[in-house]
Amino acid sequence: MLNAKLEALQESFNPSVLTQLLDPLFKEKEIELWVKRDDLIHPIISGNKWRKLKYILDHALTLGADSIISMGGAYSNHLHALAFAGKQLNLKTLAYIRGERPKNFSPTLKDLQLWGMELRFVSRTEYRELRGYKSHDSLPGLDKGQYWLPEGGATELALKGVAEIISEINLDYDILCVPCGTGATLAGLIKANTAKNMIYGFSALKGGDFLFQDVEKLLKQQTTNWTVQLDYHFGGFAKTNNELKLFMQHFLSQHAIELEPVYTAKMFYALYDLIQQDQFKPGQRLIAIHTGGLQGNRS
Repeated sequence: MLNAKLEALQESFNPSVLTQLLDPLFKEKEIELWVKRDDLIHPIISGNKWRKLKYILDHALTLGADSIISMGGAYSNHLHALAFAGKQLNLKTLAYIRGERPKNFSPTLKDLQLWGMELRFVSRTEYRELRGYKSHDSLPGLDKGQYWLPEGGATELALKGVAEIISEINLDYDILCVPCGTGATLAGLIKANTAKNMIYGFSALKGGDFLFQDVEKLLKQQTTNWTVQLDYHFGGFAKTNNELKLFMQHFLSQHAIELEPVYTAKMFYALYDLIQQDQFKPGQRLIAIHTGGLQGNRS
């Protein structure tokens, strides 16, 4: 049973629908590709951001917290969702932002301020140190009522919210696909995947092989029905090039679905490439999760 405030907020959400993508390539290769449109569940707290926050916020409210402290970059989808949710739930929010305070705020930072989030800019060294605090009460110096939320909301409670994606899919499939940052969304899907279908993560970061270890830490067990594609990062986190931008434009014109370059565009580019290379068997059905984050396109 969710906290009453959270239940009221959840009532503003839309269902996440499944949409089949049609393309001559898929017909030629005899592959079905479907999209789970988590980008449509809410105009602001979309995709896996809400999935990860849902039970974390419930836990914080249950403990009587009045303030959530977290961390992220100047374009963070996680902080954007947290700031808005905090405002709706009458929770104070504070964020440690990686890097120097910019002269001109990004649209994301402007929203965070608008929704009352306190911003503290820290060096990259200090930011890396913050990554060492994993539990809600582990950050040194926390006052009564303050709740610490690690980067990207990567906690066990996040997995519980992500797991609900699996229960919403009423279509048989062979492979479930999701973009990866911290690996929390991937871990939640693996944990809930009782059918043992294959799950593919697509790393948005260069050198994303650490995800294998981090996901296993979140799962607290070793499983074999998943993998992470490491070769489609386009130079690193938030890096892009003209090829990816052109792909995004083509995808939008062909399917009327907007992508963003940090996560979802890289995943769909990878899927097109892997299908072209015959990496999937004829007759297989793939479902890709659109994790939202489109607010970042304003920058």
